[in-house]
Amino acid sequence: LLRGCLEGSPEFEDACIVMSNAGLGPELVPLSGNHTNGVIPNGGWFNTNHHALEVMFHTRMWRYECLTDNPAAATAVYVPYYPGLELNHYTCDTSAMVRDGPSGEFLRWLSSQPRWATLGGRDHFMVASKTTWMFRRSGGDDSQGCGNGFLNRPECLNMTVLTIESNIWERRDMAVPYPTYFHPSSSSEVAAWQARARGAHRPWLFAFAGGRRPNGTLVLRDRVIDQCESSSRCGMLDCSHGLEGSITCQSPEKLMCLQPYGDSFMRRSSIDAVVAGCIPVFFHEASTLEKQYRWHEPARGRDGVHRRYSVFIDNDHVLEGKVDIEEVLSRFTDEEVAAMREEVIKMIPRFVYTDPRVRFEGDMRDGFDIAIDEVMARMMRIENGEDLGW
Repeated sequence: LLRGCLEGSPEFEDACIVMSNAGLGPELVPLSGNHTNGVIPNGGWFNTNHHALEVMFHTRMWRYECLTDNPAAATAVYVPYYPGLELNHYTCDTSAMVRDGPSGEFLRWLSSQPRWATLGGRDHFMVASKTTWMFRRSGGDDSQGCGNGFLNRPECLNMTVLTIESNIWERRDMAVPYPTYFHPSSSSEVAAWQARARGAHRPWLFAFAGGRRPNGTLVLRDRVIDQCESSSRCGMLDCSHGLEGSITCQSPEKLMCLQPYGDSFMRRSSIDAVVAGCIPVFFHEASTLEKQYRWHEPARGRDGVHRRYSVFIDNDHVLEGKVDIEEVLSRFTDEEVAAMREEVIKMIPRFVYTDPRVRFEGDMRDGFDIAIDEVMARMMRIENGEDLGW
């Protein structure tokens, strides 16, 4: 795919747009009167597709300051394989054997390399830009469902795999944040955006961006939409009206707050909400930043005090009609809302990925830096013989 992009092959035209600018996608230029309506500032904003995270990480790894040409001296081995992009080649009705083939072939090759034998692959790590469930298909060679069994293979059980959504009940992989549209190249760009988010006019008490699923397959989402549409204090961005709705809800200036789980527990818009300085409202434990992104979510400050930045409403209570979302959110005072929003805004640097093509100007640890720091610490514990378990 990437070779085709470099050669300008027309068969990869759409994918090449997504992969442009080292995976950031096309740059968003805030020209007067364009579709961004003045929301997007100058510089640092791109129309990023989350499937390109594998490319973004690889580009950043080339710039990592502690690379070595000596495998024996390495604390960790980064594996530049793109399982998410590889899986994108196949539709859900493709034979499971076909979907499993390339990744299985790659893992057999990887596990035959000399460095693998050192710790059986436990010092290897990689990035997979899909939810964990897309790589955990079980069963035989049938054509039902989507995905493959990549993470169920014994080789992957030893590696550390960074996914954009993890299984919080079985710690075989670690989650890193979905990439958003903001990829700054300097700390001053980040500070300017934080100031803008801090001073933004917020006309709605709560808001939701999304659409209903056919045949009522996501009942919680339907309940959230029902309550939003019936309230004069909710901003609703309906994504269910064909191509127009889809385009609208993929535009980076539409960043919303209510986060019911959809086809999986995490939503990219949860991270978009953080970058927008919007207090996320969660409905399931597996959807919370604390459970999914425990490396990136600052659960406690330096003084050890947990500072609230989100709201949790039990999904069962919503489905059973025991709670009204507007009533729950109305209980928070203006002071409490302001304090939570400030905590969200302070978290922004931890949940963005800087422009991987340039050296960042300033002092800031972004989503990549935090992930790599944690991976290296994890590898050193493994090399010291610590049994991390799952």
